[in-house]
Amino acid sequence: MGPSQSERSGARLEITPLDALVAEIRACRVCAPALPHAPRPVVRVSAEARILIAGQAPGRRVHETGLPFNDPSGDRLRDWMGIDRATFYDQAKIAVAAMGFCYPGTVNGADLPPRRECAPLWRGRLLPLLKNVRLTLLVGTYAIAWHLGEKAPLAEIVAGWRKHGNTMPLPHPSWRNSGWLKRHPWFERDLLPDLRARVAEALQ
Repeated sequence: MGPSQSERSGARLEITPLDALVAEIRACRVCAPALPHAPRPVVRVSAEARILIAGQAPGRRVHETGLPFNDPSGDRLRDWMGIDRATFYDQAKIAVAAMGFCYPGTVNGADLPPRRECAPLWRGRLLPLLKNVRLTLLVGTYAIAWHLGEKAPLAEIVAGWRKHGNTMPLPHPSWRNSGWLKRHPWFERDLLPDLRARVAEALQ
């Protein structure tokens, strides 16, 4: 068999360290015995991404579709950021890497927390490869605790968003937090305009 067209033209398909790591993540089965379903790690990243969204773990709909934040929580998050779906799912612009890559299941109708095995196994290897990230959004308490190491109440941490530079702590955009948002009107009044301005600047 002769050389392929790409080989004849001198082109080569290069597997980058990030490509290799993402393939390893998607093949991970470490938590399989503890999950109520077959593992399906969900991660969308690229070396060009300007914004990193660090969420908690996929929900059922995300598990089924393989698309992060493909649910009403994602709609609210995109509204907070001031961007549309096309921009959100452009991997050259936005990376999504949750604290847990697999849907952990539910208890009493609520999603379980991210599996504890996931973040220590992967984040230390993944984040250094996202070299062009200008803004990191920490969505929910698990991402905030991992990245910032703070144990204060959520409202106190989020209210101090300005002191964390290009890392912004956010509540989870789940409908379950609608009451929290109503009790803290400063979030919509003060934080969201700043968030949207930072998102726009990072994507320029």
